Amino acid sequence: MPTTTRSRTPVRTPVRALARLAVAALLATGGALAVPAAANAASPYERGPAPTSAILEASRGPFATSSINVSSLSVTGFGGGVIYYPTSTAEGTFGAVAISPGYTASWSSLSWLGPRIASHGFVVIGIETNTRLDQPDSRGRQLLAALDYLTERSSVRGRIDSSRLAVAGHSMGGGGSLEAAAARPSLQAAVPLAPWNLDKTWSEVRVPTLIIGGETDSVAPVATHSIPFYNSIPASSEKAYLELDGASHFFPQTTNTPTAKQMVAWLKRFVDDDTRYEQFLCPGPSGSAIQEYRNTCPSA
Repeated sequence: MPTTTRSRTPVRTPVRALARLAVAALLATGGALAVPAAANAASPYERGPAPTSAILEASRGPFATSSINVSSLSVTGFGGGVIYYPTSTAEGTFGAVAISPGYTASWSSLSWLGPRIASHGFVVIGIETNTRLDQPDSRGRQLLAALDYLTERSSVRGRIDSSRLAVAGHSMGGGGSLEAAAARPSLQAAVPLAPWNLDKTWSEVRVPTLIIGGETDSVAPVATHSIPFYNSIPASSEKAYLELDGASHFFPQTTNTPTAKQMVAWLKRFVDDDTRYEQFLCPGPSGSAIQEYRNTCPSA
């Protein structure tokens, strides 16, 4: 595959990490930490009913959704795409996720993910890339451009909490989601799917990252892509690695329940700060469809 180089913006420590450091410093100096009575209260961003495996494994979540096509002529920085969103606004605003397809592919190759994720309480934009040959660094910039469009110009911007954003992608789009996470550490989550990237070291990533790989992937073998990517991300950033048993590079291009279940749980946990989903991350998935699972448990 073609090669590429890129530059990255300086890494900024996320607000949550700063808060942890402040608490640790206070306790280390013998300071008293005043804990508000509501410290154990539910996240204000919880959306939808208490999660169950049945809910996460169903073809749709609890929210009805609609979609809007986005013309490439009406945007800058990416090639248009499709927005999927919950039709209800009764529960307030939602987090948002931008997803990129892989090398030579269009959004239609992943389109099943759009309504599925949106139906769990997210605004999702599945992007078309500027060209189908775009490399991971370009796809990363396009994912960020799509999030900026969603929150600043789109017709659904009023439904989105712009502080709760995430990225995902397949193959070079997955490599692009790592690029985006490195460039914008204020993101709340990243989910690379069978990611491909020539850069194997991601020690600068501070965004909670779930990498999903396929055991028999011959395009981006897990031994030279997903696993090195996972290992290089600091444990302090929160990370997980899911390897699907017998799965090829193209597992995200058809409906895949283990992928959707873990992806939604990760987004709910870190974009919505919804600890009800921690049960699906720690100890994590098992069964015949799962070859391996690693996580920096506990993430609470």
